[in-house]
Amino acid sequence: MSESKLSIEELLKRIDELLNVLKMVSRDLTDISKELKAVGVPKGAPSPAGGLRTTEDVQVLFPKNLEEMLTFEESEECIVVKPRQFLGSENFSKIASIIREAGGEYISAGKESHFRIQKET
Repeated sequence: MSESKLSIEELLKRIDELLNVLKMVSRDLTDISKELKAVGVPKGAPSPAGGLRTTEDVQVLFPKNLEEMLTFEESEECIVVKPRQFLGSENFSKIASIIREAGGEYISAGKESHFRIQKET
């Protein structure tokens, strides 16, 4: 009985530690989001309200260093943005923020995970 109680206490301690890490990550993501919003959309880039219709419209939203980490594919309904490599949490956050600003979303699908932005007509 004491072994299972010790094990539960250990698990609770680990959960508390993970919650603290998640709080730090959340704060970091909030800070990154604020910084990206302050920077704004690059000059010459279409605003989401103006309509994103091609891969080129989406590519210009990204700084060169992030754009080089991604592939862009166009379908009838949307632009699909896939990572070429492991992005790491900082780059992922920056890319996800840009995608969200453009009205897109992240699709979690294991190795097939990607970002998607619906085309606007």
